Amino acid sequence: MNPYLGPGSTIRTRIALVYGGAFLVLGACLLGIVNLLSRAGTENEVAEIRERAAPALPVTDVHGVTVDQLTDSVQHAAGHQMLVWSAFALLGTALCAVAVGWWTAGRVLRPVHAMTAKARRLSEWTLDQRIAARGPDDELKELGDTLDALLARLEKAFDSQRRFIANASHELRTPLATQRTAIQVGLDASASAEELARTKAVLLDSNRRSERLIEGLLVLARSERGLAERVDVDLGEVVNEEAARHDVTAVSGSGGAGLVRGNRQLLAQLVGNLVANAVTYNVPGGTVDVSVADGVLRVVNTGPVVAAEDVPALFEPFRRGEGRDRMGPGAGLGLSIVRSIADAHGGTVTAEPGPEGGLAVTVRLPVSQGRQAARRPS
Repeated sequence: MNPYLGPGSTIRTRIALVYGGAFLVLGACLLGIVNLLSRAGTENEVAEIRERAAPALPVTDVHGVTVDQLTDSVQHAAGHQMLVWSAFALLGTALCAVAVGWWTAGRVLRPVHAMTAKARRLSEWTLDQRIAARGPDDELKELGDTLDALLARLEKAFDSQRRFIANASHELRTPLATQRTAIQVGLDASASAEELARTKAVLLDSNRRSERLIEGLLVLARSERGLAERVDVDLGEVVNEEAARHDVTAVSGSGGAGLVRGNRQLLAQLVGNLVANAVTYNVPGGTVDVSVADGVLRVVNTGPVVAAEDVPALFEPFRRGEGRDRMGPGAGLGLSIVRSIADAHGGTVTAEPGPEGGLAVTVRLPVSQGRQAARRPS
């Protein structure tokens, strides 16, 4: 079946009927005006002829019909015939208008049908295909370009989801495999006390690693859901508390840290992740600087050199830097959680390599209007 003639072409049918209906209404109006003007003009002409010819014409003919009666009959018959044939012509032309509207609608909607056919063939495995609409820069091409942009975002989201699932599966399998091996060693009857002690330590470390991974995934999922309710949070107080947990000194600007509308627990998680990452991925004897002012938090460390092109990847889940422990004590979700929490609070996160190594991460959070937190001593 021709897709342009099928039962799904309801829009095409409506357009054709609108074309025909509009032509019929406008034609009827035009026909009525023409007939009225024609009748008025004919009556005027007949009246003038009667006035000029009245003295020379007999009052009646042989059948007893007056000239006025004969003239009126001819005028009425001519007007009736004109009206009938005009109506038939109008109906025929309206049918032609419907046909022309049908053909025109088919030509106009052809790109839409092509887009629909391509969209139906797409799946999560073929999101790399695009509509690639061609033609003049009109509304239909704008629709095609919009669909292509949507497909690009969907492709990126699906790729990110697949990478996340693959990485999460790997991260979850690693501690499970370690635990299985340790348990097998512990179940060996010939194992010494020293081996059993090492096995217990391995199991405990693996268990802690699994807990950190699960907690990180839960926090990430919670922050990506958004905030159900918001309260005023003193950002400087949160920063001081989290910095003290890692023996780092935080410095507040002269204008104060600022009050932030959001969730205090998630903001503490954001600050704690940044400070913990800066401490973990640092060089021996390096420094960590934490500063906050007017809703802007900046954490800078003196870690190993990071290439500028590698910075965006650090915000992806399960990515770790090149610190003292390449595998890292965490789950590789720190910066992913930071970005997710900042997005949930309407903020932004940017990072750039330090001039002599390390990373400088800046978080900008919107401060409550008209409110500033008092400056606290560092």
